[in-house]
Amino acid sequence: MDAIATNVEHPQGWSFQPSMEMLPSEFIAWQHLLESRVGIVIDIARRPFFQTHLTSRMRALGINDYADYYRYVTRGVTGTREWTDLLNHLTTQFTQFFRHLPSFETLEAYLSQRIQLDSEATLSLWSVGCSSGEEAYSMAITASETFRKAGLSERYGVFATDISSHALSNARLGIYASEKVKHLDSSLLDRYFSNHADGTFSIASALKARLCCARLNVLELGRTPISGMDVIFCQNLLIYFRRWLRKDILNQLVSKLNPGGLLVIGVGEVTGWSHPDLIPVADERVLAFTRRVA
Repeated sequence: MDAIATNVEHPQGWSFQPSMEMLPSEFIAWQHLLESRVGIVIDIARRPFFQTHLTSRMRALGINDYADYYRYVTRGVTGTREWTDLLNHLTTQFTQFFRHLPSFETLEAYLSQRIQLDSEATLSLWSVGCSSGEEAYSMAITASETFRKAGLSERYGVFATDISSHALSNARLGIYASEKVKHLDSSLLDRYFSNHADGTFSIASALKARLCCARLNVLELGRTPISGMDVIFCQNLLIYFRRWLRKDILNQLVSKLNPGGLLVIGVGEVTGWSHPDLIPVADERVLAFTRRVA
């Protein structure tokens, strides 16, 4: 949700200008709308970036007044569709494969232990806020590698959820620029990617089949049927919410986790939170917990 563009390219010969500067009351109205609907907090420091994305969507629609655009977004079926398009702009997140390597080392160690205890178990993994799929596919690669090294047939699936339908489309497509994969070991590229003439890399069909992508607003976690997870990754997401809401989201994720399951959070994304059912993973490089087994 973090990489908000700082400039907008205009079609040649036409310079878009809003009819007026956004009023403080208008900015507050947008803040309330975003927080009430999806929990995202846009503080005053990010206002210029936020306005850039608003004007981009307004330009596409031929609207040059912030109040008119607000009314457009909040009314009717057309407004619902435009709200989705706006969120796709606002929640474009920088991400990469194996972004925080210690977290995936923790995942590999956990999965290795699990399949040693029960080689017939089918494991369910979940990437919350998966963006364009790099984290979810990194989880899948880690799981496949763990099963391969153990000489066992792969028995796992990965749920990949995000609020951005555009990001999910990219995740389902599974095609990435060379810059996204250049840091990966060549053996992983050979096993899990195909290299194309245009320089892009696509996820191998067998790995892609392990993913189930779905749109999810984390404010609606209590109503989602997803449950019984063995692993949940929630990284680079909580920072966009208020502190009390971060803790509420985590408490709900714990309820989705199987006893003995692993929860991995972005380092530094939450402080002062604990849960009676969780045991911290003893590794200062990560913020991870396992759920107690009764």
